Amino acid sequence: MSKIKCNVEECQYNTSDLCQASTIQVKEGMQDHMISTSDDTACKTFTPKTDLS
Repeated sequence: MSKIKCNVEECQYNTSDLCQASTIQVKEGMQDHMISTSDDTACKTFTPKTDLS
């Protein structure tokens, strides 16, 4: 299994800065230009944690 780093604390799949989702989907961001950096993309797999405590 790949080790995909994630620093989004609010995502239910993030455990100790590693994504625990069985698969991930990355989509284009909201920009109107050609994708050229990782900042131009977004994780569509994100699901908010139900308990943020």
